[in-house]
Amino acid sequence: MSDPDTLVSRRAARVAPFLAMDVLAAAARRERQGGSVVHMEVGQPSAPAPRSAIAAAQAALGTGRIPYTEALGIAPLRERIARHYAEAYGVAVAPERVVVTTGSSAGFVLAFLSLFDAGGRVAIAAPGYPAYRSVLQAVDLEPVGLTLRAEDGFVPTADALRAAHAAAPLSGLLVMSPANPSGTMIDEAGLRSLAGACREMNLRFISDEIYHGLTYGGPAATALAVDADAVVINSFSKYYCMTGWRIGWMVVPDALVRPIERLAQNLYISAPYLSQVAALAAFEATEELELVKADYARARSVLLGELPGLGLGDVHPADGAFYLYADVARLTNDSIGFCRRMLEEAGVAATPGLDFDPEAGAHHLRLSFAGGEAEAHEAVRRLKGWLR
Repeated sequence: MSDPDTLVSRRAARVAPFLAMDVLAAAARRERQGGSVVHMEVGQPSAPAPRSAIAAAQAALGTGRIPYTEALGIAPLRERIARHYAEAYGVAVAPERVVVTTGSSAGFVLAFLSLFDAGGRVAIAAPGYPAYRSVLQAVDLEPVGLTLRAEDGFVPTADALRAAHAAAPLSGLLVMSPANPSGTMIDEAGLRSLAGACREMNLRFISDEIYHGLTYGGPAATALAVDADAVVINSFSKYYCMTGWRIGWMVVPDALVRPIERLAQNLYISAPYLSQVAALAAFEATEELELVKADYARARSVLLGELPGLGLGDVHPADGAFYLYADVARLTNDSIGFCRRMLEEAGVAATPGLDFDPEAGAHHLRLSFAGGEAEAHEAVRRLKGWLR
């Protein structure tokens, strides 16, 4: 048998596990053994894809031929995404700048490979989405955490970026708004300040906008409104309830279109045809999707009202997305063990904060309310019995 230490590349060995998916696997084992689980560990909408998307995919499947498409995506979908920016944000985007991807995950790989050379250092938020670190490391880039504070709303600032660049030169910045795990949002002025700092220091600016549409106050601002050269990544997974369809998009500067096309041709050939057809139809399902979002809003209200009384206080109020990031320092300094016991003893699955912040996440956990109001009530009921 081969020695695992010599079989596995150093690149693969340094990629950390995605703890949210490990918790999901543990929850699935509990369910196979007859246990009941309230799933608050992953950001997966409980609602199905829009009816119009399913009908469009069924009609396409009925033709019997599911082909490759152009690497950049089918023209009608690219045109519709471009139109979306005009309708939702008042921003003009040429369809030629739109790249359809196999989920936002493929978009990050394409962005990192096209923007940065090996060894580049990319600033990301801490706490922040864990796959950023792992994907950056997998393509021989160095993630640099910008420590965010609850008292500042977990919002990254231009001053923090400048300080990180002064300590050791950066190559780029990746931000997410609304953010995972905190649900915080960066307003247009904040995006403008970050984009200006990136131009000042000659850094590439990437904006992850996957949770756009899921906001509980004002709408989210797009980085394209403040910087035409920003690389924006979005997806149909969250607002459009199409996680397993694996379909997303990028908006990129003209100079990046052909390099990204070449990468996509070789890495993925194209995003799935059926998913592209369904995604095009999903744009017409706003009324249906707004009802889903209203359910998230009710779940958010339930949790914000009940969790402090259970000792899960110090919860960021989540301006967008469908997560609450809770400081549980009064209960534990071992978020992994705490989440394991919560699953085993209360049947509530949550993600340890260490997934999002390797430095300070030991006393945090993330609760997803993507399951809606009924799931939120059941989670509170179980936690009351467990924590009291």
